[in-house]
Amino acid sequence: MNHLYLERHDTENNLHRFYQMFVTPGLFDDWSLIKEWGRVGSPGTVRKEWFDTQEEAIVAGNKLYTAKCKKGYQVISV
Repeated sequence: MNHLYLERHDTENNLHRFYQMFVTPGLFDDWSLIKEWGRVGSPGTVRKEWFDTQEEAIVAGNKLYTAKCKKGYQVISV
């Protein structure tokens, strides 16, 4: 998983949300999981988590992906 974009839509409650994740290398032999979320069409909130290895970042991203899918998010692009 290098990039993943998810959306969740609930028209009855006017809920249109997105969530995207990136795994990228850092400058000091570390890796980051960059997460962005918000309302579709609006700028989102961005947060970074740092990891020692790429595998750790991917595992964290996969756990987050699983949690988002349980909440009703669907993959739009990979």
